Amino acid sequence: MLQLHQVSKRFTLHNQNGAELQVLHNVDLSVTPGECLVLDGPSGMGKSTLLKLIYANYRASSGRIEMRQADGRVLELGEASPRELIRMRRDTVGYVSQFLRVIPRVAALDVVAESLVEDAADPAAAMEPAREQARAWLERLRIPERLWQLPPATFSGGEQQRINIARNMIKPRPLLLLDEPTASLDPANTQTVIELIHEALARGAALMGIFHDASVGAEVASRRVNVAQFRSAA
Repeated sequence: MLQLHQVSKRFTLHNQNGAELQVLHNVDLSVTPGECLVLDGPSGMGKSTLLKLIYANYRASSGRIEMRQADGRVLELGEASPRELIRMRRDTVGYVSQFLRVIPRVAALDVVAESLVEDAADPAAAMEPAREQARAWLERLRIPERLWQLPPATFSGGEQQRINIARNMIKPRPLLLLDEPTASLDPANTQTVIELIHEALARGAALMGIFHDASVGAEVASRRVNVAQFRSAA
């Protein structure tokens, strides 16, 4: 599903006279359908940076990132056009980041339903079935019904994270990236997220995740990689 070949990432610090910060060096990784690769290592090792490279929020400084698309084609992210990246995020990759970023004043129900209608031939006709699915997800993640018509910007941190999980997992994409998805959740909702991850694996999705809670990582991991090995000695 995903292959990283000798991927490196360095940042140029323009406010420090152009000094360069090497974050990742020669990353070789692969993820196959039906497995969850957990990224281990101390804070500051580049785990979140690695997920952002795969989602193409960052461009790799060197190396290749190859991803099999929903239609079977292999896309090399460094060579992809903006249109191809938009299609990749729409159809192939879900990304649960640490922060919820949505259009202000849009109801939580529609935030979750959005990905189910964005490529529909008739978005208006598709909206109500999408909202029905969104209601089921909000119920499962224990978002009170009184909040469904409110914008998520007004929610608590834990509620926002559950909206983030629902909106990025409701559409069954082939690849799912998880950046500390349970960091703000109570035990009951953490267990629900673990169940959702196992369900995604059972349908054949490939997952890569960072988990602050070692017990959660242990419950979902098919394989683990310590990202510290990809830090440059320079």
